[in-house]
Amino acid sequence: MTTASNRNEIGKTLKQRRLSLELTLRELAAKSGVSASHIARVERGERFPSGHILRKVAKPLDLDESLLMTIAGYLPEPSSETGEEPGLYRRLDPYVAKVLSEEPVHIQRAVLSLLTIVKTIAESLLGKQD
Repeated sequence: MTTASNRNEIGKTLKQRRLSLELTLRELAAKSGVSASHIARVERGERFPSGHILRKVAKPLDLDESLLMTIAGYLPEPSSETGEEPGLYRRLDPYVAKVLSEEPVHIQRAVLSLLTIVKTIAESLLGKQD
């Protein structure tokens, strides 16, 4: 679910990264194929990016797609009980991520929720605990 916190956090993350790379909005727009005005609205928290937009800006910003998806609230944060180091996020299969990024936001959220449920069921059947 998109919350004001997700909206502000993803915008802040994108802007901080863009500025740290010393990229202007126009330069990021040229490299990502996303309009400068759309990026600016996302950075200000006025718009919420779809998974497709996040995928487009991730590469020029040298950010992990799954990190952006987690910050935006599309993917759940890893549990501290899994033993994963903080900051490491589970990655979607590249093909699944590509197909999913082309779907509307509400479909992306539904699929990610279902995948999380299926994973939990599979782990419980295998005797693993999350």
